[in-house]
Amino acid sequence: MSVAAITILDLTKVNVAVPSIEASLGASPTALQLVVSGYVLTFGLALVPFGRIGDQWSRRGLFIIGLALFTLASAMCALAPDPTTLMIGRLVQGVAAGIQMPQVIGTIQQLFQGKERGRAFGLFGATIGISTAFGPTLGGLLIALGGPEDGWRWIFWMNVPLCLAAIGLAIWVLPSVRKRDGTRIELDPVGVFLFAIVVISLMWPFLFTTGSPDDNPARWWALALFAVFGVLFFLWERRYAASGRAPLVPFGLFRIASYRNGTLIAASYFTAAPALFLLTTLFLQLGLGLEPVFAGMVGIGFAVISAVGSWVGGNLVNRFGRPLVVIGLAIILVAVIALAVVAFFLPPEIAPYAMAGVMAVGGLGGGLVIAPNQTLALADIPVRDGGLAGSVGQLGQRIGSAVGTAVGLSLFYSTIYREVGNGTPTLSTYHDAYAFGMGAVVFFLLIALVLGILDIFSRRREPDAEPADA
Repeated sequence: MSVAAITILDLTKVNVAVPSIEASLGASPTALQLVVSGYVLTFGLALVPFGRIGDQWSRRGLFIIGLALFTLASAMCALAPDPTTLMIGRLVQGVAAGIQMPQVIGTIQQLFQGKERGRAFGLFGATIGISTAFGPTLGGLLIALGGPEDGWRWIFWMNVPLCLAAIGLAIWVLPSVRKRDGTRIELDPVGVFLFAIVVISLMWPFLFTTGSPDDNPARWWALALFAVFGVLFFLWERRYAASGRAPLVPFGLFRIASYRNGTLIAASYFTAAPALFLLTTLFLQLGLGLEPVFAGMVGIGFAVISAVGSWVGGNLVNRFGRPLVVIGLAIILVAVIALAVVAFFLPPEIAPYAMAGVMAVGGLGGGLVIAPNQTLALADIPVRDGGLAGSVGQLGQRIGSAVGTAVGLSLFYSTIYREVGNGTPTLSTYHDAYAFGMGAVVFFLLIALVLGILDIFSRRREPDAEPADA
């Protein structure tokens, strides 16, 4: 769980450091975008191949390799004398995160069964919720302590002792699951190449969407490349599997209804959740003038209640199943609508406190979504495919995060530009921008909610089946 926390924290805590990095290193807007989005891109690229390697080789070995690489990359970022070095360090960090994250899910799938697996995923969900919500607060606090020039370096330095401690725990605690039957690792190099083009071409235009009128519209042509290589990848993987070899992505997994529906729900939820935090932080800082550390603190209630909700949900999921996830989605959907209403109608001096309360309620919903949905998605997946199945799900979440953040930012900043152009935005302008951005969050949550409801009705029409390897 410590590995998951370190990995997810670096998705969120670096965002608040962007102004400090710009001032300290004189980084260009493109360089700053790569510092933030480059991590997400290489994270997504590494997930599936290393999920497959972990299933075939040794999850503990990949834990240690990923953590060691993450430690070195974090030190490289902390010592970076220029934007180029920082960008390279962030790209390497993303690869390291993609190496280690699939092993978390694969290890849970392997070591736990039945109710214990639900509890383990409850702890996993709590870790994800806390890390996602606490990231901006922690980043803002470290910048405040370290100063505007070098405080951002503390964000990377803190990873070093945490990773070293996690390496020690991995060596001491995790069982060795190295294959001893002489089976060699099979990775499908052509599939890896095609997969890389598919992921890059899909994520690229969204990662470089900021909502600014200076955004280059030519980036959307990458989606045409995605369509072409997506078809080629699918055809190649089918041919590779038909030859009796193990494909990079076994599309047969998606014939398992619980996995397919759970993966789609998770992707939709994570399309909404990061945009929710980012838009709220932007409104609080730009619209209400809060310092980054205080803007981040508004989400603390979400983190704490989400952790409790994940633990409770993990313990109840085997009893209530998918309806528990639907209840969670409904709660967070109501909370998102309430956030926009509170921000719009309450005075600026009261709004942050009221928004913190609403976020806490939303945290309960988030906790009932992440852990139970993860448990249900992997319930019928064989243990031997746990790492790969989990990494495909994680890839959907990372792509969802990129898409949701891009859509939310575009609506937020395009609203500001449309209303004031190059003028000075007023509080009313930020109200409108926040409302439009949160409209996208509501839309993505509605998709997840509909998917959850459809899954409930589809399962009622199916005969009972025993979960694989449960």
